[in-house]
Amino acid sequence: MTHRRTRGAVRAVAAISSVAAIAGLTGCSQLIDTMNGAETIQAVLPTPQATAADATDESGFESQFTRDGSVSLSSDVADGLEVRLDVWAYDPKRTMEWHPDGEKSFGFAVNVYDHRVDEKAVLAQKRRVYLSQIAITSQTAQTSNQTSAPFQFTADPRTLVPTDTLRSDRGLLLNSFQGGLLVPETAIHQLPADTYGITLQFALTIAVEGAANDDASFQQQTVYQMLPIRIHPVEN
Repeated sequence: MTHRRTRGAVRAVAAISSVAAIAGLTGCSQLIDTMNGAETIQAVLPTPQATAADATDESGFESQFTRDGSVSLSSDVADGLEVRLDVWAYDPKRTMEWHPDGEKSFGFAVNVYDHRVDEKAVLAQKRRVYLSQIAITSQTAQTSNQTSAPFQFTADPRTLVPTDTLRSDRGLLLNSFQGGLLVPETAIHQLPADTYGITLQFALTIAVEGAANDDASFQQQTVYQMLPIRIHPVEN
């Protein structure tokens, strides 16, 4: 199930010590090469639901970003266990100003919510979720009917957070008191001149605890989320 919320719904997450180090990760290896080597048990595919926030203009390209450039995408990875991906436009902040030329940067956060217990419950009462890899690929929509993949991002989230953030061999712990993963800014560079849309595919490799405080109950999954973003022509 997929839900969308505005940027204001983004909960506080762990601070990143160096934004520049994160932005430098763009242009890393392709998602397909990265994910082919990963042994997964289950793939979580969200079911898109049309809402009033979706916008389709004369181009016919449906964008999930709101006018102000934010969206919240949710995946149920177990009964009452939600992984939430929040994405927002960083610069320009209004996606109406996202054009093929120039850089277009966005930020994103990954958090998890165990709805079986109170949000303030201690960690031993929650089903833990670890994130071991995040990868993003892209595909353009162009009036020439050609496509390209101008943006790639892949990283071990443990390299993006302070060293005292809770982690293990399974990955970065998303539902700790320190919060989940925050990547405040990464950039999409210049696109082909006839681009009118770009779709980002997020792939999150996670380990999900089947029962709270049970190390033997973890299973690995890959969560996929698609985010189509309208690219607007430059006004003459």
